[in-house]
Amino acid sequence: MIEKIKELHEKTKKALEGGGFKRIESQHKKKKLTARERIDLLMDTGSFEEIGALVVHRSTDFGMEREKIYGDGVVTGYGTVNGKPCFVYAQDFTVFGGSLSETHAEKICKIMDLALKNGAPIIGLNDSGGARIQEGVVSLGGYADIFYRNVRASGVIPQLSLIMGPCAGGAVYSPAITDFIFMVEHTSYMFVTGPNVVKTVTHEDVSSEALGGATTHAQKSGVTHFTAAHEVECIQQVKQLLSYIPQNCEDGVEIHPYFLQADQEIRAELNRIIPENPNQPYDIKEVIQLLVDSDSFFEVHRQFAENIVVGFARLGGRSIGIVANQPAVLAGVLDIHASTKAARFVRFCDCFNIPLLVLEDVPGFLPGTDQEWNAIITQGAKLLYAFSEATVPRITVITRKAYGGAYDVMNSKHIGADMNFAWPSAEIAVMGAKGAAEIIFKSEIAAAKDPEKKWKEKEQEYQQLFANPYRAAERGFVDEVIEPSQTRLKLIKSFKMLEQKIDRLPSKKHGNIPL
Repeated sequence: MIEKIKELHEKTKKALEGGGFKRIESQHKKKKLTARERIDLLMDTGSFEEIGALVVHRSTDFGMEREKIYGDGVVTGYGTVNGKPCFVYAQDFTVFGGSLSETHAEKICKIMDLALKNGAPIIGLNDSGGARIQEGVVSLGGYADIFYRNVRASGVIPQLSLIMGPCAGGAVYSPAITDFIFMVEHTSYMFVTGPNVVKTVTHEDVSSEALGGATTHAQKSGVTHFTAAHEVECIQQVKQLLSYIPQNCEDGVEIHPYFLQADQEIRAELNRIIPENPNQPYDIKEVIQLLVDSDSFFEVHRQFAENIVVGFARLGGRSIGIVANQPAVLAGVLDIHASTKAARFVRFCDCFNIPLLVLEDVPGFLPGTDQEWNAIITQGAKLLYAFSEATVPRITVITRKAYGGAYDVMNSKHIGADMNFAWPSAEIAVMGAKGAAEIIFKSEIAAAKDPEKKWKEKEQEYQQLFANPYRAAERGFVDEVIEPSQTRLKLIKSFKMLEQKIDRLPSKKHGNIPL
């Protein structure tokens, strides 16, 4: 028995060495950690239990039978993060460049199956050269097996993808199906076809960084939700995100102990935050910071479609999702990117029972041929669909403008919002007073001795009549017009009231969201 135990220890030691010292050193020179170092940073100390450490590939082509390394390029297992169970796989670039083989894929599938059965998040740390070309179609089939499980798990358990190195070809589609993607600046890349193929086919000369680096995907494509300067920061972001979200679709959000003291919830600064000039911008993030628990706002998709802000926060100890128009960027209009960004976030929150707070200051949808020709109609409908479908507690606060169709789309009472508040500064109308006056009083303005003066008069008339929250309040479309300083208190009480909300969609296979 002693000899057998010795043999076990030797094999285990080999497995821990991965591709060997030289390759580990090469990984470190690239400012990248190894798979096991990443897992050690992510999981609570001493909690990680590895599965499949002694797995080797089955390939016999191209001399592969002579080169077998324990683990086969991926470390899989389970443990806890912030004290909660999580399942994890980390591709090991030191072993065959982290390339995906049949057995490599089987290990990932096994851990995904366990995560789904146990109702716990699955975290994938991707660092791979792609499909193992020595195995051909078998490795491609392995990717498809993973994609299938990604889809099965979607909306059931949180799925997080960390891109810690190259991720190309078919490999990008698994992260794309997951809930959130994290990328590291200058060391991680995502693209369907790399720079060489691009140059051959389209004759464009582009670097890996410009084509599919973290900054590109954060600002231009919106593929990644988070970027980090280095891997340690990236893993910290994952831990922070996990602190806001439930373990699975049947869990409710975590509620930290919080003792409500009405006089302590007043935020007088909010009474002064809206500029006197309705066309002057302000930063909605300042409003968010004043409403939520101190330093609890965790923004998602920060660098993409900045005219809308989404993210997680705590309010009275309760985890919530926030969707807010940003008047400081493009006046807070909804455009293609903003609509899809918000829709995706709303659907995630609804999947995992995270209540939604909407802060509304929207003058409408962005006009222009670029928007219309690229289907702003369809993209805007996605946000409308996402809110209408959501059954979680939903509260809207109209801070200033709520014009036209955008009023409907931004979680109005008409599409199922539970509570709708408005500040006295709210303007709820079909359009701005200036444009409305021009249309309604066109004949009067044209006939006037001083058309400009008459136009301004009629603008004021429309402003007083419609550009306020009181007509909507009279009809019950707004539940209460509130003093801005009281907003935090109202929200804490309202979310508490909605804690036991039950709302079920009609029985169906699934809806047909306009993709």
